[in-house]
Amino acid sequence: MSEIIRLYLPWFMSAVTIWMTLLAGNKHRSAWLIGLGNQLLWLVWIITTAAWGLLPMNAALWIVYGRNHLKWRKA
Repeated sequence: MSEIIRLYLPWFMSAVTIWMTLLAGNKHRSAWLIGLGNQLLWLVWIITTAAWGLLPMNAALWIVYGRNHLKWRKA
Protein backbone atom coordinates (compact mmCIF):
# COMPACT_ATOMS: atom_id res chain seq x y z
CA MET A 1 0.00 0.00 0.00
CA SER A 2 2.80 2.44 0.81
CA GLU A 3 4.24 1.93 -2.67
CA ILE A 4 0.90 2.90 -4.23
CA ILE A 5 0.76 6.01 -2.02
CA ARG A 6 4.35 6.90 -2.87
CA LEU A 7 3.90 6.50 -6.63
CA TYR A 8 0.36 7.57 -7.41
CA LEU A 9 -0.83 9.95 -4.71
CA PRO A 10 1.35 12.86 -5.96
CA TRP A 11 -0.45 12.73 -9.32
CA PHE A 12 -3.85 12.92 -7.65
CA MET A 13 -2.74 15.65 -5.22
CA SER A 14 -1.37 17.70 -8.12
CA ALA A 15 -4.71 17.49 -9.92
CA VAL A 16 -6.60 18.47 -6.76
CA THR A 17 -4.24 21.41 -6.19
CA ILE A 18 -4.82 22.69 -9.72
CA TRP A 19 -8.59 22.22 -9.39
CA MET A 20 -8.65 23.96 -5.99
CA THR A 21 -6.64 26.89 -7.34
CA LEU A 22 -9.09 27.29 -10.23
CA LEU A 23 -12.00 27.18 -7.80
CA ALA A 24 -10.37 29.80 -5.58
CA GLY A 25 -9.79 32.03 -8.60
CA ASN A 26 -13.49 31.76 -9.39
CA LYS A 27 -14.33 32.50 -5.73
CA HIS A 28 -16.04 29.15 -5.24
CA ARG A 29 -16.99 28.76 -1.59
CA SER A 30 -15.68 25.18 -1.33
CA ALA A 31 -12.20 25.91 -2.69
CA TRP A 32 -10.46 26.18 0.67
CA LEU A 33 -12.21 23.11 2.10
CA ILE A 34 -10.97 21.10 -0.87
CA GLY A 35 -7.51 22.54 -0.22
CA LEU A 36 -7.70 21.44 3.42
CA GLY A 37 -8.68 17.94 2.36
CA ASN A 38 -5.76 17.90 -0.05
CA GLN A 39 -3.40 18.94 2.75
CA LEU A 40 -4.50 15.86 4.66
CA LEU A 41 -3.47 13.77 1.64
CA TRP A 42 -0.15 15.62 1.53
CA LEU A 43 0.39 14.82 5.20
CA VAL A 44 -0.26 11.12 4.52
CA TRP A 45 2.23 11.22 1.64
CA ILE A 46 4.83 13.10 3.72
CA ILE A 47 4.63 10.55 6.53
CA THR A 48 4.59 7.56 4.16
CA THR A 49 7.63 8.73 2.21
CA ALA A 50 9.44 10.35 5.16
CA ALA A 51 9.68 13.60 3.19
CA TRP A 52 10.00 15.60 6.39
CA GLY A 53 11.21 18.75 4.64
CA LEU A 54 7.66 19.28 3.33
CA LEU A 55 6.11 19.45 6.80
CA PRO A 56 6.60 23.24 7.18
CA MET A 57 4.80 23.80 3.86
CA ASN A 58 2.00 21.47 4.90
CA ALA A 59 1.56 23.18 8.27
CA ALA A 60 1.59 26.64 6.70
CA LEU A 61 -1.01 25.69 4.10
CA TRP A 62 -3.31 24.20 6.78
CA ILE A 63 -3.22 27.61 8.46
CA VAL A 64 -3.61 29.66 5.27
CA TYR A 65 -6.41 27.54 3.81
CA GLY A 66 -8.24 27.46 7.15
CA ARG A 67 -7.91 31.23 7.50
CA ASN A 68 -9.10 31.81 3.95
CA HIS A 69 -12.08 29.53 4.44
CA LEU A 70 -13.13 31.40 7.58
CA LYS A 71 -12.72 34.78 5.87
CA TRP A 72 -14.73 33.70 2.83
CA ARG A 73 -17.44 32.16 4.98
CA LYS A 74 -17.95 35.49 6.76
CA ALA A 75 -18.13 37.47 3.52
